[in-house]
Amino acid sequence: MGLGSYPLVSLAKARKARDRCAEQVALGIDPVLERRREKNQAKTQLVTLAQVAEAAFEARMTELKNDSAAGRWFGPLKLHVLPKIGKVPAVDVTQIHIRDAVSPIWKTKADTARKAMNRLNITLKHAAALGLDVDLLAVEKAKALLGKQDHKAKNIPAMPWREVPAFYCSLQEDTPTQLALRLLILNPGPRSKPIRFLRTEHIKGDVWTVPGELMKGLKGKVDDWRTPLSPQSVKLIEKARRWERNGYLFPNASGRGVISDATMARHMERTGLCGPSSK
Repeated sequence: MGLGSYPLVSLAKARKARDRCAEQVALGIDPVLERRREKNQAKTQLVTLAQVAEAAFEARMTELKNDSAAGRWFGPLKLHVLPKIGKVPAVDVTQIHIRDAVSPIWKTKADTARKAMNRLNITLKHAAALGLDVDLLAVEKAKALLGKQDHKAKNIPAMPWREVPAFYCSLQEDTPTQLALRLLILNPGPRSKPIRFLRTEHIKGDVWTVPGELMKGLKGKVDDWRTPLSPQSVKLIEKARRWERNGYLFPNASGRGVISDATMARHMERTGLCGPSSK
């Protein structure tokens, strides 16, 4: 076992190193393996929480819809956690670090805080899989320190069913937004996304096939969904074909994309049928 080279290691230092190794041998410890362990431990101190979080995100990206192009998975960490404790070595992260990072949003942005905690837990598990000696209970300990959230979830307001017929009758114009809203009312099974991203090839006669990637669920885990169309729905789709751009039946004003959820919601608000009295 080498102890270093002269003159970087003096004779006195070499003797001290030799004596230390002799003590380890006397205790039944292999000094070569011990030195290797110490080197590996020193290396782990250089792996920061931010680096592990990035690696965890990359490992899960293919499981997320559109490879998480919207950044929703990584957003809670990137915005609220990593700016504060991202440079801390992963092996040194404690419940105190996590508590201090999340406490500003724990009660004011409860859902975001919950997601941040979830992502942190996944990050620490990824660190453990990399062989880093992290505290896998740090997130749960931090939750105990933060206390119970008093935030009450607010449901997205829905139009009362008694008001739907009047709203449907108000949709007299054959614009992409109004046609999409009418189609959504007639076909309440899918969410708005399959309608907004409806393409000509999704319709075969009176059958609508919604690709799995447009349905809610894990990427690659959702099958295509087929539903029959009523005669009224078929007529609406025929009217929408005149707006077709790049295969999409409900393009936005620029023609380079599709109408958004916000566009549909704003129209509902403007009618007054989905205002404060309807919530």
